[in-house]
Amino acid sequence: MPTISQRGINMPASPIRKLSPLADDAKNKNIKVLHLNIGQPDLPSPQKALNALKHINRTTLEYSPSQGFKSLRDKLVSYYSKYNIELSSDEIMVTCGGSEALLLAFLSCLNPGDEIIMTEPSYANYLGIAQAAGVVVKTVTSTIENSFALPSITEFEKAVTHKTKAILICNPNNPTGYVYSKEELLQLKDIVLKHDLYLIADEVYREFIYNGVEFFSALRIDSLRDNVIVVDSVSKRYSECGIRIGMLLTHNADVRNAVLKFEQSRLSPPLLGQLVAEASIEGTEDYSKQCYDEYKARRDFFISGLNKIEGVYSPMPQGAFYTVVSLPVDDAEAFCRWCLSSFSYKPEGDKSKYDGYTVMFAPASGFYENREIGKKQVRMAYVLCQEDLKIALECLELALKQYNSK
Repeated sequence: MPTISQRGINMPASPIRKLSPLADDAKNKNIKVLHLNIGQPDLPSPQKALNALKHINRTTLEYSPSQGFKSLRDKLVSYYSKYNIELSSDEIMVTCGGSEALLLAFLSCLNPGDEIIMTEPSYANYLGIAQAAGVVVKTVTSTIENSFALPSITEFEKAVTHKTKAILICNPNNPTGYVYSKEELLQLKDIVLKHDLYLIADEVYREFIYNGVEFFSALRIDSLRDNVIVVDSVSKRYSECGIRIGMLLTHNADVRNAVLKFEQSRLSPPLLGQLVAEASIEGTEDYSKQCYDEYKARRDFFISGLNKIEGVYSPMPQGAFYTVVSLPVDDAEAFCRWCLSSFSYKPEGDKSKYDGYTVMFAPASGFYENREIGKKQVRMAYVLCQEDLKIALECLELALKQYNSK
């Protein structure tokens, strides 16, 4: 029988989705699974965007330009200017989600065997995308004890070798919710210039910063004009994960020319997704404010509740809608599996159709290169309504008591 590729063998399973079969089994037993494992917002997409989808008036659903419709890119120019990010439409490349933007950045800027430095814990799919591109990941570790702040530049310097070609950051951070300040980003500037590196910044969550600090984009560092590549997406800010529209932003013309060749090889980004994304950009300010207020309220409620549970600790996330949580268990993945396969909770007086509830988390070991560091941690996404978050907290507290008394 033919064998699969070594690349396929080495490709890591997503810690966010790997336990889905257990969740499906629980649902088949009429258990409601509260999904805190994945950043799928439960808030509706903008009505303006849904109306655009319903009223598409085209007789042919054609290819778009490989870099995306200019009308969409023109509107994005105005959007980014609100964050003091000055771009032309030619400096915006529309992609099939933020994940493709990152893959195209890797393919365009890094050769197989080249190294990229990223902080850990990091978004788990970064590791998979790097594996697919043949890129070697080196990590510098941020710690829960200091709320996952940017590690010292000394640690980054230690990780640099002659093969290092880029540094990757996520700001605001997934999975930790930490927001890198202007001062922290400027600390990276010298090392990027010293070693002639790319600075790739995933800035998907810029709308969701709760500590009153102004968002500072890596694209605003003038001396890194040709070094910075920003990855973006409409998925989270408009609750449009399924339309698969992302963006790659850079002033570097050589990078854009390389990216365009890869985009041409996959023909075009989604036509319908672009139409929906374009309708979402203007006239949705009230929608965005409501989403922001809702996520902040969820954060305040949920993190407070987590830290009231004995042995549980979460720093206060400054942005996005995730947190990495330390649990009083020896193996968080084993606990996550047990919650789905052997635990359920029926709140007193609950009159729902379900026989019980359980919670699904993402084991944090999959967000670290050194999996032992995250062995007692999970990533949680507070993307559910407060009523469901309340039940999730009750589930977690009871599940920990039962699990640790086995």
